[in-house]
Amino acid sequence: MSVNKEIKRITTHVIQAMKNRSEKITMLTAYDFSMARILDEAGVDVLLVGDSASNVMAGHETTLPITLDQMIYHASSVVRAVKRALVVVDLPFGSYQGNSKIALESTIRIMKESGAHAVKLEGGAEVEESIKRILSAGVPVMGHLGLTPQSIYKFGTYTVRAKKEAEAQKLMSDAKLLQELGCFSMVLEKIPAELGKKVSESLDIPTIGIGGGPDCDGQVLVTHDMLGITKDFKPRFLRRYLELFDTIKETTQQYINDVKSLDFPNDKEQY
Repeated sequence: MSVNKEIKRITTHVIQAMKNRSEKITMLTAYDFSMARILDEAGVDVLLVGDSASNVMAGHETTLPITLDQMIYHASSVVRAVKRALVVVDLPFGSYQGNSKIALESTIRIMKESGAHAVKLEGGAEVEESIKRILSAGVPVMGHLGLTPQSIYKFGTYTVRAKKEAEAQKLMSDAKLLQELGCFSMVLEKIPAELGKKVSESLDIPTIGIGGGPDCDGQVLVTHDMLGITKDFKPRFLRRYLELFDTIKETTQQYINDVKSLDFPNDKEQY
């Protein structure tokens, strides 16, 4: 289905309506003004200012090092570019776990200082109090279940989650809890496709898959992975639509050659 140009601004209400009419939801990550502007004009429904900026923009091995201040910086840059998409911001590691008061303070800073529209956090029953407190302030919350990268040291691996019955049952229970608490949607990351289907069909709110199978209500990828700007990350769920790493590298080499050979600037490129 083509992009719905009639919708002037995507809201949580619009996202829910899309699920209700079985229209798939599109989500991509954005961390800066220039890229966010392109993605927004293309018609992406949701832009996620992901803590994946820790990997993609800063070169860290995990998402853990990125700070609340840095997330606000990235979110502010994205919000300034966006006219249509719903902008969701990840609460970074340490800004919500274990203390619902800190979770609310972190969320309020994101909303006030960046102008974003919603926040996302990882986990189920263990972050229930934080979710309740954030929602009580009127801020929309997107959940995140399955592979939760902020817990990578607990898992010890980025392998598929919830393949065993006990973990699958907990995920299903957590998904229903997130809905009951009032989350407007949730990400399902790297779980068996059959479980993604089961969760999505059992919930009224939308699910967004990243390695969660085709039956989730929407899909998300990290933009730099989708465009092939990153080179080393090759999970099964990733479809690279371009290979920009090589294209940009070759173009840069052409520029270097043109400068060194005195081809650039030419007569038309000077004053």
